[in-house]
Amino acid sequence: PRTAKAANLPLPCLSSIAISTAIACHCRRRRRALLIAIGKYPDGGKNNLAVRKHPSIMSPVDATADALEHLESMSTLHPDLSEQYGTLSEKYERKLWHQLTVAVLDFVSTPASTLRTNAEGTNSYLALFDRVVLPVDKKLNQLALARIASAVAFSLLDDPPYKDGAAARAILENLLEERERLGPAAALHAEARLGLLDLTILARSGEALTSESSAEALEKTKASIEKGRPILAELADTESEAAAVHSAFYETAMTHRKAVGPPEAYYREAIQYVAYTSLSDLSPEERKNLATDLSLAALTGEGVFNFGEVVTAPALRCLEGTDLHFLVELLSAGARGDVHGFRRVADAHAEAIALQPSLVSRADAVKEKVALLALVNMVFERPSLERTLSFEDVADRVAVPLDQVEWVIMRALSLKLIKGTMDEVDQTVDVTWVMPRVLNEAQMSELATRFGEWAVKVSKTREYMLEHTGALLNQ
Repeated sequence: PRTAKAANLPLPCLSSIAISTAIACHCRRRRRALLIAIGKYPDGGKNNLAVRKHPSIMSPVDATADALEHLESMSTLHPDLSEQYGTLSEKYERKLWHQLTVAVLDFVSTPASTLRTNAEGTNSYLALFDRVVLPVDKKLNQLALARIASAVAFSLLDDPPYKDGAAARAILENLLEERERLGPAAALHAEARLGLLDLTILARSGEALTSESSAEALEKTKASIEKGRPILAELADTESEAAAVHSAFYETAMTHRKAVGPPEAYYREAIQYVAYTSLSDLSPEERKNLATDLSLAALTGEGVFNFGEVVTAPALRCLEGTDLHFLVELLSAGARGDVHGFRRVADAHAEAIALQPSLVSRADAVKEKVALLALVNMVFERPSLERTLSFEDVADRVAVPLDQVEWVIMRALSLKLIKGTMDEVDQTVDVTWVMPRVLNEAQMSELATRFGEWAVKVSKTREYMLEHTGALLNQ
């Protein structure tokens, strides 16, 4: 009170000053933590007199001038990017925040062509984020801000001074301190990318997954994933940009499952990731790795029988013409229930299959899966009124001895691939239901033909009823 009286200020002004000072101190602490992480304070942050003021504690005029100065200097330093930096400068100066957000996101999404260094040798994305994005972060779309921050963070992993990941983590962790402002979608996106960042750093470290530190990191990521699932479910129908959040979440989830298994869990996450992700956003190497892992998980994963879901996925097209195309052929034969075709492909590519440990270790399980799919397809191909199958027909289609047919049928019933009753005396099985699944073009064409036949039968029944009902009513 004495300070306020001496300065001739009313008490409310003193409260405002105190709040402003506290906010400024908090921003300085966050800034210092980030700079220590990225090596800007070699002495641990003790001597920071020469460090430029952080934009968050500059006046709006100074922050704008600083941002425009940075964009101008980068345009001069990298003439081939002058058009892009000029566009950013124009949007910033005119305060077109939505357009600026879109332009920055597009810019940092192409590191192969736009990632450079500034005059001080700093990562150009980090400098852009620090001097251009952060001063106006409250005015930007928060989900787009989270996507920009994650792109900047991942760009640091390939930059020699920051390869330890401390700076990359600091960017996302600092962003998550503003969780309430971000909202559920942006916060979940940042959490997911932070989890993926940790998994990437762990993979690059070469440390055994069984070590204590690795196990702790994997468990932390798992907990974050499970915590985010309910939030993701709520976003499905309420967020217009939910696809970006789903893609980020499932990428982290499938990467975690690739590290810890089992293959069927990886398959469930990966097939969701493919559904929400544009393949054009992935590099050729990433597309090939995804297609390979997805194919192997479908073949070897326990309880995965919907091969059509994988075969029709655009991701598998990148295996065409490669030494791994046999995986697509195996999946296609399995989806058709073609046991003999599957065996022909397996025999023709025996050497390549021997190089895939998962296929070798689960060879018997894969053969069983194909046999069960053959039974499922056999039922599907029969009209609904002709689904009483003899054991001999099943043995011929599934390519097993007659004495093993009963086991195959019981296995299919236990896995709920089919429903029905088996007569061991007459050696028949009466199927009343078959597992729904994704169909290929030939199967869809066959189904369309059946619908046409059904429509004809319904029409004839209608005509019969009209013809004979009149006579009954006239009696």
